[in-house]
Amino acid sequence: MGMSGGKAASGGRRRRGVPRYAAMADINMTPFIDVMLVLLIIFMVAAPLLATGVPIDVPQTSAGPINVDQKPVAVAIDEKGQITLQDQPVQPEELVAKLTAMAKSGFDERVYVRGSKQVNYGRIAEVMAIITTAGFKKVALITESNQK
Repeated sequence: MGMSGGKAASGGRRRRGVPRYAAMADINMTPFIDVMLVLLIIFMVAAPLLATGVPIDVPQTSAGPINVDQKPVAVAIDEKGQITLQDQPVQPEELVAKLTAMAKSGFDERVYVRGSKQVNYGRIAEVMAIITTAGFKKVALITESNQK
């Protein structure tokens, strides 16, 4: 009357090949994917808000885009003829002093002038004359490309 193996020896039911308390080696990817999708939505919504500047309706031309490595010095003239330098409103008398202080490479700094379609061209020419008279040689007009 010996013991017969199987159930009595193991102390209970046991399925073959599957341990009772096994370590799980899988990574649950669902929370990771949820966090990535939330971050993607946040960045998609926030990206347009990062673009700063004075909203100006510039003329359109067929010229191609320019290559710029660093942030350029930009002078904008809005519909009312008011001048802004790097998003800060300035008076025409202060423009040269602030522009000279802002130019990192001196008078060789490239200065971009953006003018609204509605502003008189004489006002844009006046601002460009102020800049070139101060000694800046590289003054350029900014337009939008009409490629649609």
